Amino acid sequence: MFNQPSLAEMNFLRNRLVVLGLVLLATVLLYLLLPSIRQGSMEPSLDVQRMGLVAVSPPPPPAINVSVRTGQLPGDPPLFFREALPVDGSGRQILPRLQVVLLHGQAFSSKTWEELGTLALLATNGYQALAVDLPGFGNSPDSDAVKTDQHRVDLLGRFMEALGVRTAVLLSPSMSGHYSIPFLMKHSAQLHGFIPIAPVGTRSYTPQQYQSIQTPTLIVFGALDTNLGAQSHKNLMQLPHHSVLKMEGARHACYMDKPWEFHQALLDFLSKLE
Repeated sequence: MFNQPSLAEMNFLRNRLVVLGLVLLATVLLYLLLPSIRQGSMEPSLDVQRMGLVAVSPPPPPAINVSVRTGQLPGDPPLFFREALPVDGSGRQILPRLQVVLLHGQAFSSKTWEELGTLALLATNGYQALAVDLPGFGNSPDSDAVKTDQHRVDLLGRFMEALGVRTAVLLSPSMSGHYSIPFLMKHSAQLHGFIPIAPVGTRSYTPQQYQSIQTPTLIVFGALDTNLGAQSHKNLMQLPHHSVLKMEGARHACYMDKPWEFHQALLDFLSKLE
């Protein structure tokens, strides 16, 4: 007959069985969880995937502080202006790649370009930006000395000469066409580029006059501007060296409706002039 195991032996066997059971359970759990552990180590989490480019995009570059100075050019009439000088990535002033003169529309002034961020954008991309208050707008008083096309051409020429602008890129929205279009016709050789934004006054010239202009031009207008925008587009397309930015869903002041799109097109056009 076999001797029955003692109580101590039974406890030992029981403990061995418990340990073996725990080891077996751990092995099974590890086998079941291993694929998901490996997958998790190789793939981003669902939250990261949902974030898409946000999760992997580098941090934005530090903002560059651009100072916009103001001044007033004496004369009849005196002209108030704002200027942003070109700076490099560290904020140090540099020589300008180009000089950009910005006019404005009936309901606006030079301050519009500062508030829209256009002056700072141009400066941080290496361009000198000069925005003027035309007579009777902003901080420039009205004057009877700008009642004719020739007077307005002379005023614009005086402004550029006094501020050391030799071959400007002239940006001209709406009402300011009274100044820019006659200037283009008389002094196109003094312009490195022209950016008309649905300007007035384009019907006053013949196809031959337009076709004689060699200045590179970016014609800008809003698709919803079926009056002045469409009219100026039709006339300005007679310029031999033009490209067109038609801003879908934008009204007459299209640069205000879609400033990002406008700014991108502006920088692209300027880069092609250098």
